[in-house]
Amino acid sequence: MMKLAQANNVINLGPPNGFTVLNGLTIGGVISFLVAAVLILAGVIFFFMLVIGGIQWIMSGGDKAKTEEARNRITAALIGLIIVFAAWLIIILVQNVFGVSLLNFTIPNIL
Repeated sequence: MMKLAQANNVINLGPPNGFTVLNGLTIGGVISFLVAAVLILAGVIFFFMLVIGGIQWIMSGGDKAKTEEARNRITAALIGLIIVFAAWLIIILVQNVFGVSLLNFTIPNIL
């Protein structure tokens, strides 16, 4: 007589503890996260460029060319930060004026 080995317990095939399910992940949520990440990254880059420009200015030792290079670096950092936040402001302005949500959109279901 042949006997089969069978288990009475149910095996859970879900993700182990500590992992979250991506059910709430949407394209709008990803885009919102990316916009926030870009703004934070722009702020961090601005800070480091400003510090590097300040150190270059201090270390220039009165040399006109090095002082001008440091001033250009600081100016470029400020202009870059202004451009990034102006783009964010334009997105917010378009959302408020036209009543559309550019950062939280949904794709309609076909089914």
